[in-house]
Amino acid sequence: MNAAEIHPTYRQIARSIEFLTENFQQQPSLAEVADRVNLSEYHFQRLFSDWAGVSPKKFLQYLTLDFAKERLRRGLTLAEPADAAGLSGTGRLHDLFVVIEGITPGQFKQGGEGVTIRYAVFESPFGSYLLGAIGDRICKLEFLDDMEPTNKASLAVRFAAEWPEARLIYDADSLQPLADGIFTNTGRRPLRVAVKASAFQLKVWEALLRIPEGQVMSYDQIAAAIGMPSASRAVGTAIGSNPVGYLIPCHRVIRKTGLFGNYRWGATRKVALLGWEAACSER
Repeated sequence: MNAAEIHPTYRQIARSIEFLTENFQQQPSLAEVADRVNLSEYHFQRLFSDWAGVSPKKFLQYLTLDFAKERLRRGLTLAEPADAAGLSGTGRLHDLFVVIEGITPGQFKQGGEGVTIRYAVFESPFGSYLLGAIGDRICKLEFLDDMEPTNKASLAVRFAAEWPEARLIYDADSLQPLADGIFTNTGRRPLRVAVKASAFQLKVWEALLRIPEGQVMSYDQIAAAIGMPSASRAVGTAIGSNPVGYLIPCHRVIRKTGLFGNYRWGATRKVALLGWEAACSER
């Protein structure tokens, strides 16, 4: 199933995830969840399993506090000293799948003057998203809500704060190869991410890349991982300002209590991402 086929499904999946998240303590039956999204039990079970790779009942396991807390305890082994993390500004991380590159100081100061950014909207298992790239380096990945305008002018506004002087070109065709390599577990090739960031933000975002798919860490654990254990609040701010969703996996950071917490692109989408990755990691 390709992304274009999955996207309409995600609206129903999201509604079911919201219901499961709100009612997981009551362990709702398949019939209850199916009724919530106006589908028969058979069609809902098939739809959900096609999307998540597991049954709704199995997915529900990934939403429990006990499961999240167990994942947090496992994540403690990842909190290594900063000098062992290779956090030098550019790193070969996350199984060589994503490489973060900081924008040059000159480009940063000039607001992107002389930089050309191609952008377009694509579909994913988690809804539509805006993709922006400088050459073959991804500089933006933002999920979009169904009600958000997706005309070229509205989308271009999203680049204004970070890249006020950049030349923007809407170009879906040339970006398609990049998009094809993002939400896939097969045939992965390294993806380069270009971000405007402080040294501290780079450390935080590179630490996120060290969290394996299907695992989570707390803000405190991330702060410890970069050698700044008292900086959990600043870590939270850096995570919240991440311009490249999914690839820089800020969704893998949850509260130390085991609660998933908020997400820049919606709490339901965060739950969907975490559950989907948990399912992928256990196959």
